[in-house]
Amino acid sequence: MRETRSRQVVIAGAGVAGLTVALAFAERGYRIKLFEQAQHLEAAGAGIQLSPNATCILRQFGVLDRLLPTAVRPEAVVLKDAVTLRELARVPLGQVAETRWGAPYLVAHRADLQSALMARIAERSEVELVTGARVGGVATGPNGITATVEIAGTTIEAEASLLVGADGVWSSVRETLAREGADFRRSRFSGELAWRATVAADSLAGQAFRVIGAPDCVTTFLYPGFHMVAYPVSRGAVFNLAAFTKGERIAESWSGHADPAIPASAMRGTAPALVRLASEAAPWTAWPIHTVEQRRWTTPEGIALIGDAAHAMTPFAAQGAAMAIEDAVTLAGFVASSPADLSSAFVAWEQARRPRVAQVARRGALNRLAWHAAGPVAMARNLFLAMRSPEKLAADLDWLYGWRADARRS
Repeated sequence: MRETRSRQVVIAGAGVAGLTVALAFAERGYRIKLFEQAQHLEAAGAGIQLSPNATCILRQFGVLDRLLPTAVRPEAVVLKDAVTLRELARVPLGQVAETRWGAPYLVAHRADLQSALMARIAERSEVELVTGARVGGVATGPNGITATVEIAGTTIEAEASLLVGADGVWSSVRETLAREGADFRRSRFSGELAWRATVAADSLAGQAFRVIGAPDCVTTFLYPGFHMVAYPVSRGAVFNLAAFTKGERIAESWSGHADPAIPASAMRGTAPALVRLASEAAPWTAWPIHTVEQRRWTTPEGIALIGDAAHAMTPFAAQGAAMAIEDAVTLAGFVASSPADLSSAFVAWEQARRPRVAQVARRGALNRLAWHAAGPVAMARNLFLAMRSPEKLAADLDWLYGWRADARRS
């Protein structure tokens, strides 16, 4: 029984983090039980940006080829002034990104990424996926982990050497740990709301975007207290729009109802063409942005949190999914490198990952400060961007997009 448990992993959550970590452990010969509380896998959110540090891992797991037919390779990230619509900066992507960082920069619909991951999961006999299943309790002992799983009104027990909480910002695994000790905390509302909409490229909203933004780029419009990001997904047939404002706390779920007057007020003073785009794109869905900061991501007994369950961050570096994907491949690598000493593997993994995740979070905070700047700070930002060539702006991201997992543990 103990030997069987040593090669068994239980994963809570079948989002991007859970599916990727299942593939990462399956690649190393582990047997995986993957539990998802939703009855049907429906992708939360809409668009997603996947930088080369993530797509190189998707390629390693055979997922990238399944995603490419529906994804878009944007030619650049373009920053524009939301009042004048003047271009402030451009970071080249497309073939330049693939040559520079060794993997493509993609924008995609989150459902397309999830479908690509699921297609690869279906080919792995090592992975058993169970939907409508919630991990409700965890017991630890000298022989490993026993997870209590609730399925259609019945309860089963799943035994393993390792439980991975990949169940997002409102993680039930983290909630269980938080009830038992102060090292684990609930998520915290950031005070920011994300307003999301998807519009067909040939719709009035799509045409409105084409007037002020490039349909083959990631375009970000900057304004004090507000910014909007827009880019194509689904082979370019749809534009994903995401606007960000301050806001009050709403329901703790992926989306909720909030006053549409909030973004309208935040956009007051922006270019009429941008206001027209926002109006044509309505209705918008409000998403509360929650963050998670944990003293620990693991327990010595064999529980690990990854992705948003461990370190949900604001989306201003567009790295949430990428950090989850990086977590997945590195966690599996460290565990497989020290299978007889899980506690030490966890310590080494956290020591390796925490500085990286913290640096990415700082970059996101810097981006938000710069994008929402006003007055002299905005003037200084514009001057700085004007002095940086596209090549230098790309080089500034080498540390982020050029990251690769330790070859010995990937």
